[in-house]
Amino acid sequence: MDSLATLNESTIRLGAFLGIFLAMALLEIAAPRRRQTASKRKRWITNLLIGGTGALLIRLMALLAVPLVAVAAALWAERSGWGLLNRTDWPGWVEMLLALLLLDLAIYGQHVASHKVPLFWRLHKVHHTDVDFDVTTAVRFHPVEIALSMLWKIVVVIAIGASAWAVVLFEIALNGCAMFNHANISMPAWLDRTIRLFIVTPDMHRVHHSVYRDEHDTNFGFNLSVWDRLFRTYTPQPRDGHAGMTIGLTKYLGENPTRFLWSLRLPFMPTGGKRD
Repeated sequence: MDSLATLNESTIRLGAFLGIFLAMALLEIAAPRRRQTASKRKRWITNLLIGGTGALLIRLMALLAVPLVAVAAALWAERSGWGLLNRTDWPGWVEMLLALLLLDLAIYGQHVASHKVPLFWRLHKVHHTDVDFDVTTAVRFHPVEIALSMLWKIVVVIAIGASAWAVVLFEIALNGCAMFNHANISMPAWLDRTIRLFIVTPDMHRVHHSVYRDEHDTNFGFNLSVWDRLFRTYTPQPRDGHAGMTIGLTKYLGENPTRFLWSLRLPFMPTGGKRD
């Protein structure tokens, strides 16, 4: 596993990201699910700038100390003997599968917390203010939220003792599934029903971006759909239908969410003491 240290993990992830992003973007052109309401050009520029700023912040964090990225933390934990799986002698495939499942559960829990804890919601609502829903929504996370998410993953990786390869595979799956389930693509109903038995589909996750709070406080999964069913946070379909539902947050349905600087400032704006 230490051989991963000789590879450029960022290059692996970037290649996977670009390939999946391009595939989803082409599918959105070929088979769109919904008609978009805002300027695609403005939204894409803003969303990609937000995502790029978050990626840059993570790179800067990695320069501060070696363990400040999840893969480096996994290598450090393995060398130090930290974490559950570094103290077991189970078959490699069992440890890999368990690591992937526990990491996915941890991200589900983080997502729930980002809706329930007011401080975290301030950051996370930047993602939910997107007034349309497509592949670029998958990278529209405030840079501070991205940094906190990385710190959480580092804690979980060390506690689990996940291998570096498990972390790389999980990161690729997380990014890939996020782009897939945010994509504005139309799928046959039978295919959606089959896939969502295991993986979160665009129709399943789109409910999470509804303006109705009782809908956007459900369907928290990014990769596996089982967690929402297990913890009873699953909503099968939006009440207004996928074509008729409104995407975003009621208070922010204008042009502001398509502006980069406004989106970065949003978590620090006064809210009047209420969740918006």
